[in-house]
Amino acid sequence: MPGSARVDVGLLIAKIERLNRIGTALSVEQDPERVLEAILLGAKELTDADGGTLYIRAGDELRFRLVRNDTLRIAFGGPGKPLPTLPAVRLSDSAHSVVARAAVTGMTINISDAYSSAAVDQETGQDADGFDFSGTRAFDQAMNYRSISLLTVPMRNHEGLVIGALQMINARDRDGTVEAFSEADVRLVESLASQAAQTLTKRDLIDGLGRLFDSFVELIATAIDEKSPYTGGHCRRVPELTMALAEAATNAGLMTMTEAERYEIRVASWLHDCGKITTPEWVMDKATKLQSINDRIELVALRFAKRAAEREAACWQGIAEGGDRAVALALLREQVVAIDDDLTFIRKANIGGETMIAADQERIRALGRAGWLTADEVRNLSIARGTLLPEEREVINHHIVATLRMLEKLPFPAHLAQVPEIACGHHERMDGKGYPKGLTREQMSVPARIMGIADVFEALTAGDRPYKKAMKLSEALAILATMARDGHIDPDLHRVFIEAKVWQAYARKFLQADQLDL
Repeated sequence: MPGSARVDVGLLIAKIERLNRIGTALSVEQDPERVLEAILLGAKELTDADGGTLYIRAGDELRFRLVRNDTLRIAFGGPGKPLPTLPAVRLSDSAHSVVARAAVTGMTINISDAYSSAAVDQETGQDADGFDFSGTRAFDQAMNYRSISLLTVPMRNHEGLVIGALQMINARDRDGTVEAFSEADVRLVESLASQAAQTLTKRDLIDGLGRLFDSFVELIATAIDEKSPYTGGHCRRVPELTMALAEAATNAGLMTMTEAERYEIRVASWLHDCGKITTPEWVMDKATKLQSINDRIELVALRFAKRAAEREAACWQGIAEGGDRAVALALLREQVVAIDDDLTFIRKANIGGETMIAADQERIRALGRAGWLTADEVRNLSIARGTLLPEEREVINHHIVATLRMLEKLPFPAHLAQVPEIACGHHERMDGKGYPKGLTREQMSVPARIMGIADVFEALTAGDRPYKKAMKLSEALAILATMARDGHIDPDLHRVFIEAKVWQAYARKFLQADQLDL
């Protein structure tokens, strides 16, 4: 039994206590590189080994992740250290490679002396089990080192799959003499390897679930953007603008932001419009006032053309019945000009815009009273701002209620608990006149207020809206300043947005060239 004489009860108890401390440390460490380093250094410490290597399995290979050797002062892999550049060990080489065989069989391999004449053919470098130590001997010769005792332990996860291996080199007694690894050493490293495998698997599962969650978040945002060709980039642009302003606000001292909080804000910004998945396309994509399934302006134009044809027919009928030709044709031209003028006006009114003056609204109503427009057409064409009727605006506004309901039903973990509040605050106002809850500035978190500015500025400058042209940068900033003065958005965050030039970096990346007038 290799190294059985080394068993010391007091020392063993101390090592078991050290093993427990290592296990506790592994359970709380979040940095993957520090986890790997703690595993290897812990194994070295428990066995008093001069050197050690940690391998991670990747497909049919074992790749070097950390290498340590006290005598040679070698330290590769781990936080702040270069990765090992040694070639990977192929599992198919298990007939000759110690670490490959340990990984393939799942068995610990403890070699007392790699140079023992009883174990190794001095000419071939192979031991009785077929292991090839020629590489080890070449390394030793090149580095003026001597690898004697070797302990190789596979790391198996909860499913029994080998995910890596630990290999210790040259156990040392209290006076530094190299000796074999004891059975106690084997049990300690096997226990550590088991804990390490569970920790690494748990970390991989957590990271995998995190990546899956992030992918689903972006998938939802992509689905919303793909739903409407007119808002195709909104759910991707808002997160970038939100995070840029959050960083600027942190630098300005308006908030603090840990990595967890930074992630929480990013998730919220990606999900801020997830309720739009419930919004009908005919409302979301209403490009003109008369649009429903299609733009009804052409029905109006057809009606006007019919009336013009009727006027022309009446003209020629009158002439045929002996009326004055010149007078009749002059009247027809006057009528046709008036019809064309009214249709041109209606086409323009149909486009929508920031405001529609009262005189234009009255002209629409007059055309309705004269029978040129239906009551529904009059109501739509008289919309004062944009293209939506009040009830259609309510349908659009409902997306934030749907967003809130959807997000509040999700069992967010503690570090994402504020996602619903942050995501659903971008239509609230500082003066309490927003929606869905009518919150005031004091009732909102800083990230939620940041979301409000990001959403507004993206909407003002977006060039893919159906109801407006891309706004000039100067116009958008002027409107944003007015909104800050009027209690719509947070004035302190607006100041940071301007002074830190968050707007400028965003504009250079996302705005069209003809918008950049500043």
